[in-house]
Amino acid sequence: MSRPSKIVETVADAVAGVADGMTVHVGGWGGIGVPDLLILALAEAGPKSLTITTNNCGMGRPGDVGELFKAGCVAKVLTTFPVHPGATAFRAVLDAGEVDLEVVPQGTLAERLRAAGAGLGGFFTPTGVGTPVAQGKAERRFHDRTYILEDPLPGNFALIKAAQSDPFGNLRFRYASRGFNPVMAMAASTTVVQVQELVPLGALAPDDVHLSGVFVDRLYVEGAGK
Repeated sequence: MSRPSKIVETVADAVAGVADGMTVHVGGWGGIGVPDLLILALAEAGPKSLTITTNNCGMGRPGDVGELFKAGCVAKVLTTFPVHPGATAFRAVLDAGEVDLEVVPQGTLAERLRAAGAGLGGFFTPTGVGTPVAQGKAERRFHDRTYILEDPLPGNFALIKAAQSDPFGNLRFRYASRGFNPVMAMAASTTVVQVQELVPLGALAPDDVHLSGVFVDRLYVEGAGK
């Protein structure tokens, strides 16, 4: 009995099913891990009132997360670095009061995603204690130090980018794109991957598989279809 293929023919098929009000994790870190083709397809599809999780709010590059703000898709964004000078599309909707912003320390964002993927109910961290980040959050003392309780961050979809994939969705990432893309995939109900190169099953050495295909639902190979 053959396995159903995870490979989709068009980028529109890759993002099908993202509906109004959903939470979508969008990979990145600089430009290397940004799933630009998936972002453009989602902006074209035009769902509304999305909650977006992203490392930044755009850098003024074609196909970055700024496209989702331009298209009016986003109601709330959780991010670590919203103030890049190129994030003009985000600044426009923020200043107009059309989007809510939650700034999350970078390590805390990664751990909230990892906690969701691991099925944890939350975790305590000292990061943010005594700052606006701690407002409204439970505090506890451990070994004479104060910690705050952070919630996991599950998503309906994750849009990520990898350098290589085999047909089962076992992924290899390049450099800093390993920072957020794997934990976003683990935290989402449906993970969609934009992959630069599809390689035969067995071509990736076990030590080069950075994310197991069990976390991947759809693969779009760059240059395939339309």
